[in-house]
Amino acid sequence: MEHVYIRTSAQGVPAAVVRGSREWQMVVEPVRWFERVPWWEQSRRMPRGQGRVDVEVWQVQVRLGNNVRSGIATWQLVRDGAGGGWCLRGEEVVAA
Repeated sequence: MEHVYIRTSAQGVPAAVVRGSREWQMVVEPVRWFERVPWWEQSRRMPRGQGRVDVEVWQVQVRLGNNVRSGIATWQLVRDGAGGGWCLRGEEVVAA
């Protein structure tokens, strides 16, 4: 997964995604959910010191900057548990 930088609103909701040197703006209100970390797929026991079993995920629809001609992409942003940053999971262009 690719690391990205998220600019958030005062309420902590993603407002923009900085990917490389480009800024992508939200087209619609992002949707948030939590997923279970599948630690059991790599180990028989939960790793020592890892008290977190859920991962924060936001699904966003973005367009490049303020360019209304830019295609709309749907991405899932996953919070990196180790450093607290964000990773991009999946990419789909919906409209041109």
